[in-house]
Amino acid sequence: MTEDKNRATAAALLPLVGGAENLTSIAHCMTRLRLGVRDRSLVQDEALKALPAVMGVVEDDTYQIVLGPGTVARVTPEFERLVEQARTTDPATERAAGTPEAVTPETGEAEAGAPQAVAPTATPRVATPTATTAEELAAQGAALKARQKSRNATPVKLFLRRIANIFVPLIPALIGCGIVAGINGLLTNLGWLPSVVPALAAIASGFMSLTAVFVGYQTAKEFGGTPVLGGAVAAIIVFPGIAHVTAFGQKLAPGQGGVLGALAAALLTVQVEKCCRNGIFPGRAKTRKTRRWGKVPEALDVLLTPTLTVLVTGLVTIFGLMFVAGEVSTTIGTFATWLLAHGGAFAGFVLGGLFLPLVMLGLHQALIPIHTTLIEQQGYTVLLPILAMAGAGQVGAALAVYLRLPRNRSIRTTIKSALPAGFLGVGEPLIYGVSLPLGRPFITACIGGACGGGFIGLFNQLGDAVGSTAIGPSGWALFPLVKGNQPVTTTLVVYALGLAVGYLTGFLATYFFGFSKQLRADLNTDPTDSKNPKDPKDPSAPAPAPHPSQTVDPAPGAPAGLGTR
Repeated sequence: MTEDKNRATAAALLPLVGGAENLTSIAHCMTRLRLGVRDRSLVQDEALKALPAVMGVVEDDTYQIVLGPGTVARVTPEFERLVEQARTTDPATERAAGTPEAVTPETGEAEAGAPQAVAPTATPRVATPTATTAEELAAQGAALKARQKSRNATPVKLFLRRIANIFVPLIPALIGCGIVAGINGLLTNLGWLPSVVPALAAIASGFMSLTAVFVGYQTAKEFGGTPVLGGAVAAIIVFPGIAHVTAFGQKLAPGQGGVLGALAAALLTVQVEKCCRNGIFPGRAKTRKTRRWGKVPEALDVLLTPTLTVLVTGLVTIFGLMFVAGEVSTTIGTFATWLLAHGGAFAGFVLGGLFLPLVMLGLHQALIPIHTTLIEQQGYTVLLPILAMAGAGQVGAALAVYLRLPRNRSIRTTIKSALPAGFLGVGEPLIYGVSLPLGRPFITACIGGACGGGFIGLFNQLGDAVGSTAIGPSGWALFPLVKGNQPVTTTLVVYALGLAVGYLTGFLATYFFGFSKQLRADLNTDPTDSKNPKDPKDPSAPAPAPHPSQTVDPAPGAPAGLGTR
């Protein structure tokens, strides 16, 4: 029955995205079906949003349909089967779609997994909308996303997005191994099933001990190199025999440099491989002789290119990158520990309050390697629970909007359908469908996230560290991954109280300061009521003029629509 439901959802989605011939790639993360589309005009946004299984759509470098955790992993294979069937039936469609490699599934998530519901601590000036229906708010939210997307298309932000793409496929394994590690720790503390504990330890630690290899593989794949060569060079970092090598006057340690070293090594691997195949100066050479300089003859490519790539990059990794990346990793761990130990409450407040602007600017992706580095060093990342408070503020704000607009059935229906996902840390429907286009509730939701983050940071400062053994989930979904330096019960209670603070603060801030009187009067109507002066069925009825306080010019340099996941 469930399989039929997933197949029906996939069948409903395919024609609304333009059919199989309009797709260039198919992937999925923890919550979203990510599609590369050839002709954007063929995608029917409103019809997609109207499907019961669709929680929202997000347009980024790919077209993303939010289906929710669990559901997306079941719908995607059915969707891929339908696409493959369509292309098999119509050979012309298959040729138009490009190479078979263009359609590949991926699992896990970076941006989604982390909660995206925080806001700036300083209140930017925003243009408050006059929309009264969920559809109008969704349209305004889509416009805000489009403007922000164009601002995010800078080389640095695009590079950070590619870094995030490296870690997205690894997140399911990180989550699964993290939960197993938590179960193993609980059994160890309780003294239960001592014969099973070593087996669980092996299951939880196997992947984590080889994370660098997977990062190297994914990095080479993302940046256009041969994936297995990137993995082969990154494997040097975790090879036990590296302990016999001396560099910079000291013995190297297996795992030294971790994921940062693997990233650097794999990036270098890609460049060396490209030089072997294209020459050292392929784009700048003025003569054919210069273009050939450094280029491996095609007849010897299969032998020399992988050999030179692994040899050159491996030596640089051993006698340079491992040491440098190890120092950087140690510095990151030391700084994070020092920051939360000495200024935990303030640091948590700032991190919780500024996370959403980081998301909107595309800079949050730089945190993914930092999370992974902290997990390698300490067994958990202390940053993720703080950032997860952003989602709590968003949920609290949505509840307040729901209560403050008792007569607006359209917006209340949107909130009711999006709240369950919001509690699990999936905040896109609430952000882009409610708070962000409304303006001021976006800011008050950020205040809730900042207060929740400050609460978690305060306990870190008092010595009760709250961390997560994996990246990806937030909200209630983070509970199985919570770990700290105190008994697990204490850590779980602190995290739960932090969520409560975020919910309550976001709710109160939005309830009392989320709307001006005029805006609440405009919004607090039922658009389906024929007596409503803004009834869309009565075009002759003039809409009320916006209150002067509703339109404020954005501050110079401020992101459009800031006003909060």
